[in-house]
Amino acid sequence: MTSLQDLPYAQHLRPWDEELNRDGDYAEVHIDGAEFDEAEASGSRFSESAITGVTFTGGDFGHVRLDDVWISKSRWIGGTWAEADLMNTSIVDGVLAGVQAYGSQWRRVIVRDCKIDSLNLRGSRLQDVEFRDCDLSEVDFGQATLAGVTFPGSTVRRARFTKVTVKKLDLRGARTLDVAEGWESLRGAIIDSNQLVESAAALAQTLGIAVKDR
Repeated sequence: MTSLQDLPYAQHLRPWDEELNRDGDYAEVHIDGAEFDEAEASGSRFSESAITGVTFTGGDFGHVRLDDVWISKSRWIGGTWAEADLMNTSIVDGVLAGVQAYGSQWRRVIVRDCKIDSLNLRGSRLQDVEFRDCDLSEVDFGQATLAGVTFPGSTVRRARFTKVTVKKLDLRGARTLDVAEGWESLRGAIIDSNQLVESAAALAQTLGIAVKDR
């Protein structure tokens, strides 16, 4: 999907301008232009809904379930998505900074044109997830399972892949690939020849190979 109007459920959306609550059930709602400070929405479910132009600062979205949700031009600053479940969801033209999303599940998720900084995905499972044209900085994938994950057009800086489980991780489309930790865990991942050359020094260091010119 490229816009809110393209959503198959767009005509059924109803405006939502109230607070969010724990264990809430939000179906076919459109949250637009709101600001939430320390929202307590853990255990909530959002389905066939849209979130546009919203700023979330802090807050608890642990165990939240997003099923067929469109998130656009929204900012998530801090807070937790611990053990959240995202499925058939698009996150577009937004910011994820300092979000604690460890132990979460991402299935058939598209993240596009986003700035992502210090996102904690440790122990998470990502299946069929695309980070397209994103700027990722210091994202922690440690101990995560990455299956069918791609990074076309994205910049990846200081990423941590310590003890990841790789199943069809394709890094070839990334414009920049900077791995801070975990090269040794990327067995089975795919990179292109240019990335191999750029990463040669880091790979040699990981393997304990000394590179010295006479």
